[in-house]
Amino acid sequence: MDLKEKLVASFMAFENKGNIDLDSKVHEIRTAALESFEKYGFPSKRNEEWKYTSLNSILKNDYTLFPQSETAIELKEVKKYFLHEIESFKIVFIDGVYSSFLSDTSHEMADVCILSSALKQPKYKMVVDHYFGAVASTEDGLTSLNTAFSKEGAFIHIPKNVVLPKPVQILNFSTGSEKEIMLQPRNLIVVGENSHVQIYERHQSLSDNVVLTNAVTEVFAHKRAIADIYKIQNDNANASLIDNTYIQQKESSIVSVNTFSFGGNITRNNLEFHHEGEHITSNLNGITVIGNKQHVDNHTLVHHKTENCESHEMYKGIYDDRSTGVFNGKVIVDKEAQKTNAYQQNDNVLIGDKASINAKPQLEIFADDVKCSHGCTIGQLDDSALFYLQSRGIPKKEAKGLMLFAFCNDVVEKIKIPALKSRINKLLTEKLDVELGMDL
Repeated sequence: MDLKEKLVASFMAFENKGNIDLDSKVHEIRTAALESFEKYGFPSKRNEEWKYTSLNSILKNDYTLFPQSETAIELKEVKKYFLHEIESFKIVFIDGVYSSFLSDTSHEMADVCILSSALKQPKYKMVVDHYFGAVASTEDGLTSLNTAFSKEGAFIHIPKNVVLPKPVQILNFSTGSEKEIMLQPRNLIVVGENSHVQIYERHQSLSDNVVLTNAVTEVFAHKRAIADIYKIQNDNANASLIDNTYIQQKESSIVSVNTFSFGGNITRNNLEFHHEGEHITSNLNGITVIGNKQHVDNHTLVHHKTENCESHEMYKGIYDDRSTGVFNGKVIVDKEAQKTNAYQQNDNVLIGDKASINAKPQLEIFADDVKCSHGCTIGQLDDSALFYLQSRGIPKKEAKGLMLFAFCNDVVEKIKIPALKSRINKLLTEKLDVELGMDL
């Protein structure tokens, strides 16, 4: 029995566990999603959207699908993965199970809790029923798989006119209690009119055991809402992540998603923005620094449906050893979306002789009064600039690291949480294996 057959056969057992309220609209959505997964299955390289990324190597494992209980871990074991320098709300999952001990939730200014709890209370259940599955794709096999088996995840609901004073951290830990485990976290984030939230998300394996995480996040930003989302991916060599994020924006909202990919086996980031109003701004930024045989695939879509909207996209990649990068950025401008301003840039540096990058920027423009541009560069470090730094007494290794650090800096500067900016700078110096001798 292959993994797809195992999942389909396990659905009834999953339903009988009552993991999500069977009286909810979510139950109907999940049942339809299973049928969608049966139809589309796991993507293969025959699918144009997955042409450069194969999942074959990670679909052969015999994954445990439903971890039964939380494995206890101490804060000191995982503290370094938190943004512990600042006050924040925290939603923590261990092997897919909510950890109340490590979490800090709230229902005061806003609802920062978990999906299963929200479905047990009529007040929150109405919100979940309204938004769950409303923007996530129904024609993507992996998204449908997550929808069908969604057991737990973060539920963040920011009412109108609320500026959340502290960031929200969503952390998913895998302990290695199972030899091979598959996790399906599902997050639902609703930001009300004139509200503002900052979110930090991380998936982290604490062992060398095999873990496959198939995550889905739905974000709804209402009029004049602001959401800043940061994703940190720096996992172990046997951990693979498929991260599907779907965002729906209303009039005058601003949503920024910043993705930092530094580690893991296979990482696939699917990021989709859908505009449902005028004067919307979407910001997509990313840095990838990998080596060995790691693989990171950034797949983005911005769908401009209305007039006077903007999207700004900047992805930087540094690839060493035999690592492989993929960037596929698509911008669609509908006929009605006049006066759109869409900018897309993807820059890559290959520092390993056998490293590779497959880049495919795409513009599909059906309007005639727009300002749209895209660019892509692939190359190596500038020898003349490297020589110049060495001629000023900087050793070659440090000069190389300084140039690569500067290459990433225009993305790092967009981080609005000072503690996170410092953390990213330190991660960059570690990945580039250089001591820059400066206060980061």
